[in-house]
Amino acid sequence: MRSTDRAACTLLVCIAALSLAACTSAPEKKADTLPAAAPASVKDDTSLLLTADRTAAKVVTDHLLGIPAWPGGTIGDYEAGGKKYQLFIIESDTAQDAALLLLDAKGVMKDPAYISYMGGYFGAIDRGPLYVFAKTKYLAGVVGLSENKADPLARRLAAQLH
Repeated sequence: MRSTDRAACTLLVCIAALSLAACTSAPEKKADTLPAAAPASVKDDTSLLLTADRTAAKVVTDHLLGIPAWPGGTIGDYEAGGKKYQLFIIESDTAQDAALLLLDAKGVMKDPAYISYMGGYFGAIDRGPLYVFAKTKYLAGVVGLSENKADPLARRLAAQLH
């Protein structure tokens, strides 16, 4: 065989091998048969919310206040003196979990200021001003009021949490 014939033959063998490789497919992956995990059940802590001026209350199953790192919790709508605001409670398994949720809140707030006597922060999120604190296994707070208006409500809410 001449060298040009060998080169042509080698080229044809390579093309044939590549064609066969392209025709074979990888084993098909089986679709996951496990159902999507349901959100953890959220305890209804409406009884711990303040009752004065409350207009509604509900349990949110996940991402309370739209904060991605937060689980669900209980939120109450309030109106007093023409002002609308919300109080919320997230019940965690441990005090450490509540503290970690507080750090998550700080991370999404604009200009968070530490409130040493409450162990919390005051700042802003997309929904407006946010006053948030951790007490025992709870993360709780006030949305929609200035710090001086939210502080007395936060103190009363903290007194409800045992």
